[in-house]
Order: sequence, then C-alpha cells, then structure tokens
Amino acid sequence: MQTTLKSSVTFKGVGLHSGAPVTMTVHAAAANHGIWFKRLDVVDADALVPARWDAVHPTPLCTKIQNLDGVVVSTIEHIMAALAGCGIANALVEIDGEEVPIMDGSSAEFVRGILAKGVQKQSFNGCALRILKTVEVRTDLGWARLEPARNLSIDFAIDFEDEAIGSQSKSLNMANGTFVRELCNSRTFCRSSDVEAMYAQGLAKGGSLENAVVVDGDRILSPGGLRHADEAVRHKMLDALGDLALAGAPILGRYIGMRAGHSMTNALLRALFAESSAYELVECDEAINATLPGAGVTRSEIPAPH
Repeated sequence: MQTTLKSSVTFKGVGLHSGAPVTMTVHAAAANHGIWFKRLDVVDADALVPARWDAVHPTPLCTKIQNLDGVVVSTIEHIMAALAGCGIANALVEIDGEEVPIMDGSSAEFVRGILAKGVQKQSFNGCALRILKTVEVRTDLGWARLEPARNLSIDFAIDFEDEAIGSQSKSLNMANGTFVRELCNSRTFCRSSDVEAMYAQGLAKGGSLENAVVVDGDRILSPGGLRHADEAVRHKMLDALGDLALAGAPILGRYIGMRAGHSMTNALLRALFAESSAYELVECDEAINATLPGAGVTRSEIPAPH
C-alpha cells in the first residue's frame, strides 16, 4: 500500500556545507508520484529534481541530485532516510535553496515532523524491488553489496584510526519501524582534522558541535557525548537507507557495506539496474507491506530528544 503525508510539514535550518538559511516543506503527493524536490528559488530553469538513483551527481561528502537543466539539491540523504523509514512513498519536497537543512545532523527532527502530521494510506498497492542475485561494487577503500533476502536488512562496518570511533559493525532487519527506533537519531560524524580541511575548502560552513559528532583521537568534542556507543556506524546505516531509497521502490534484499559511502551505494544501484536479471519488480501485497521499514510506525517509537 503506497502512502503519503496527511498534511504538509515545514523544516527550517541551515545547509551543512553552505551555512545558508533554508526552509523546506514536505507536501503530500498522489499515488505513483514518487519523491521529487522543487527548488522555489529557481525561476529560469526546470525547478523539479527527481529523487532517483540516475539523477545523482557524484560528490564525496553527501548525496546530490541534479536535473537535466543542471538544477541541484544536495545533502538529501537524511530526509530521504526519514521518508523511507516512515514508509512515505509519495511526496513533493519544496525547498528555497540548494541544500537540505542539516537540523541536528540526524533524521530525528524530520521523522518527528512527518509522524506528527500522520501517514495517509493510498489506494495503489505499489511495487517493491526484489533482489534476485548478488550485485557488488568495490574500491580500494571498501565495498558494498546487495543480495537476496525476504525483506530489507542492512549490515555495515567501519574502521577509523580515532579511538573514539575505532572499528564498529552492526546488523539490523529494517522491518516494522527499526529505522525510527534504532537509527533515526544518530548524527553525522567527523574528525576534527577533517573539519579543518573542509573549512579550508570552503565547506562545512553550517557545521557545528550541535549538528555533528566531532572526535579527536579518543575524545568526543560534541557536548553531551554520544547518543549511542556505536552512533557512528548507526549513522552510516541511516545514510545507506536514504541512498537506497533513491532506487524508487522499497528494496527486498540485504545490503552490506564495508567502509562504504554515498558514492559507493549509488554505484551499487547503478550496477543493479544495469543487470536486469538481478532484480524484479513485485506488487506489494499484504505480506510484503508488513515487512517494509515504515509499517506500523508510531510517534511513541521515536527516541526522546537530546
């Protein structure tokens, strides 16, 4: 069963890399609409940008989409994860700038806003993307894989020199609200040396200790410390769900990421869609709907604000 929001919800914040103030409103949309972004500040070109794997413009630090007129929306991964994790299949996201607001560095505020407005079931059943055989991509830094499974699960592993992060791994079955309960409040993270390098490149102008976990060796510099002992790998899983949502339909399969990032997950989707025998579209019957990430999610499952 496809879903949309019962009513619109607005978020205000700043872009992580631009530091510019931005307002974003997520509206309900008709069945089979999918997820689209609309740039309200664009008047001399096509302002609509599809949230789709083949619209991704490669960039190392976030997920950026671009339409044929060159209009872009960047840092979409956290709102895409929130939409997927709440089961929203159809929405129009209006935004008055190039970059989605970073909020607290996680998806929690987006999830709270969406579930506060409510989720509306639509008459069309919709389809899911069933993985039929393993597809994998590799680089010198890591690898990512999709393989057959009954419903979406995510396995992730990271390895950093900083003792505050170190080696972490986690596996989760994403059915029935796992994203909301386990992942949505996990914040983006970086090393203090990375912050200095980004500043030097004119990036992370909107970054602060309030919207990212910043580490230096064995120290957590952000006030209040960690929300989870393994918050870093949980955030990587959050990012992966948001990037996988660009497939255009819920995925029925197991995603495994080893030191993977945004670009690698997009490369994995491109490899998947390049091999037609590796997947099939199936109608979402009652049994499939019951296993999707947003099935049965309620506001009470959202972790308490920090």
